[in-house]
Amino acid sequence: MRDSTIARSYAEALLSLASKAKDLTGWGAMISDVADAITRDERLRLFLESPRVSVDQKNDVIAKAFQDRMPRLFVRFLQSVVRHRRQALIPDMAIQYHALVDEIEGRVHARVTVSREPNAKLEKTVVDRLSKVLGKTVVPHFTVDESILGGTIIRIGDTVMDGSVRRKLARLRQRMMVGA
Repeated sequence: MRDSTIARSYAEALLSLASKAKDLTGWGAMISDVADAITRDERLRLFLESPRVSVDQKNDVIAKAFQDRMPRLFVRFLQSVVRHRRQALIPDMAIQYHALVDEIEGRVHARVTVSREPNAKLEKTVVDRLSKVLGKTVVPHFTVDESILGGTIIRIGDTVMDGSVRRKLARLRQRMMVGA
C-alpha cells in the first residue's frame, strides 16, 4: 500500500474516534500538534523512527508525555500507530485528517493569487462569490504575484480559474497572430 493510502486509513480511524468524542476540532489540533512536534524536533523524530528503541519504550514515553494532556483514547491511537510502525506517517495523517473534516463540514480550500496585497473587501468578495458558486464554505489562501499584472488566479484542487491580465493579454496576442 502507498503511504498516502495508509495515512488516509489512519486518519479515517482517528476521525471515527474524534466523532465518538464529539470533538473534531480538538482532535485535529492534537494530531497537528504531534505532527508539528515530529516535523520540528529532529531528536523526537529520530527517537520515534529508531529501530534500536523498542516499540514498548516508545509507547511508554508517549503515555508519560501525553497522559495528562490528551484523552486516553487519543494516546492509545498514537501508541497503535507506533506499534504498527507507522509513526513516520503522522504528519501525513494530520493532513488527511483535516481534509476529511473539511469534506464533512463542507469546506474547500482555495489558493487565490492576486497581483497586489488584497484588502478585506477583496477577500470578502472572493470568498462570497466562490462560496456561492461552489455551494461550500471557501477558505482562501492568498498569495501575491505581481507578474500576473492584475485579476486573480484561483486554484481549488485540480481546477484552475485564471482571470489574470497576463493570461488575457496572451490570449489576445495569440488571436492577433492567428488573424495576421
